[in-house]
Amino acid sequence: MKFMNISRKLTKKIKVGNIFIGGDAPITVQTMVKADAHDIKKVVSQIKEAQKYGCDIIRMGVLDMESVKNFGLIKKQINIPIVADIHLNYKFALEAIRQGVDKLRINPGNIGDISHVREVVKLAKEYKVPIRIGINGGSLEKDIPLTPEGLVQSASRHIKILEDLNYDQIIVSLKTSDINTTVQAYQLFSEQYDYPVHLGITEAGTNYAGTIKSSIGIGTLLLQGIGDTIRVSLTSSPVDEIKAGIEILKQLNLKKDSPTLVSCPTCSRTQYDMFTLANQVEKFLLTIKKPIKVAVMGCIVNGPGEAKEADCGIAGGKNCGVLFKKGEIIKTVTEKDMFKELVNLINSL
Repeated sequence: MKFMNISRKLTKKIKVGNIFIGGDAPITVQTMVKADAHDIKKVVSQIKEAQKYGCDIIRMGVLDMESVKNFGLIKKQINIPIVADIHLNYKFALEAIRQGVDKLRINPGNIGDISHVREVVKLAKEYKVPIRIGINGGSLEKDIPLTPEGLVQSASRHIKILEDLNYDQIIVSLKTSDINTTVQAYQLFSEQYDYPVHLGITEAGTNYAGTIKSSIGIGTLLLQGIGDTIRVSLTSSPVDEIKAGIEILKQLNLKKDSPTLVSCPTCSRTQYDMFTLANQVEKFLLTIKKPIKVAVMGCIVNGPGEAKEADCGIAGGKNCGVLFKKGEIIKTVTEKDMFKELVNLINSL
């Protein structure tokens, strides 16, 4: 059975470096640099590692002018868009733009009087740099309640500041650590605006719990057609965030250039080390750019039939397994050769 088609809301299309967010552009997956912004070598290494696993956009927070000035040096060594995460200091925003960042994450109402905002907007226009207004439940204005309506109210204030300066290259996020509040805020915002939205559940937690929490929140919105770019916020590595984000999109059939792994939960009929094989295959598939479905099954009796929708797969027996393609068995292999033979079959498709 094919997954239902999701009808995405058509939002404004915003150029970010060499890609687009919103409109008919594919949903992008983001993460953040977690290395020290002063250590250019580690930052670049972390960005390249994240890109290897499918990162579309990377964001880096800064603490001082020295770290802001590193954006230019970092940008020369990477080839995905980089975003400057700026809080309070408008001079950091100005320097980040001059250093060639592809987007700012900054709330215009928090960087001082209107003259400061005007300077940032003027330079952003000149360099064609979009701005993400990042509304966060933990830093709302004191007169605004932490409710879905309050989050949208805060976003509206910041949007108006920019629109009054004739600036509309805007992306918006409305994140809290509560799923219901976040989902409702995005729903309300989507009814009122056509700016593209950056989805996420902030402070979601560790790799295990945070991935589940983010999948529920982000997935709920994506199913409703809301969302143009996503970040799974985890107390874990950037690669883990990217892997989780891409998996969410794949399972909703919103990412069509990557493989999907299906595997059975195993039972007492399983007579080989399927856990190890499934993890090996999963890791290998992260490096593949093919829209295929691969199955790893626990027993020969039911495996090929249960996974007949898969393009290819393997089902294990005692000390051996069978390779299959579209449900048809094509070869018997020894247990030690299972991974190698399945990789060869995947590469041949």
